[in-house]
Amino acid sequence: MSAATSAAPGSRSARTAWTVLLVSAVLEAVWATALGLSAGFTLLAPTVVFGVALALSMVGLAIAMRAIPMGTAYAVWVGVGAALTVTWAMLTGVESASPAKVALLVGIVGCVVGLKLVAPAPPAQEDRGGSAA
Repeated sequence: MSAATSAAPGSRSARTAWTVLLVSAVLEAVWATALGLSAGFTLLAPTVVFGVALALSMVGLAIAMRAIPMGTAYAVWVGVGAALTVTWAMLTGVESASPAKVALLVGIVGCVVGLKLVAPAPPAQEDRGGSAA
């Protein structure tokens, strides 16, 4: 799908875009966690995981934005990534858990689901010439 087209909500390409976006959000949590474990990029393994996950996450976000409006895609990517990062930190004991944190994470996830439910397909953009068919 080119940037000049848009996916109809519920279409296969729209579902694929949402899947790519969610995988990219998981990768955001991976790179954020690896960044924290890299000790300022002094440890090789977490630094490599950070770089690979960051690049893949950004590529996936860019691909998803072909079919999902930019603001919605970015908000979902950040929301899911942040919720997963904090959840992982709480599960591994890096960060303390509390009922308030859990409630706020549920709120983030609820907002992400809401954005998915109300997201319209982006308007089709005119191909402004210059590209060969």
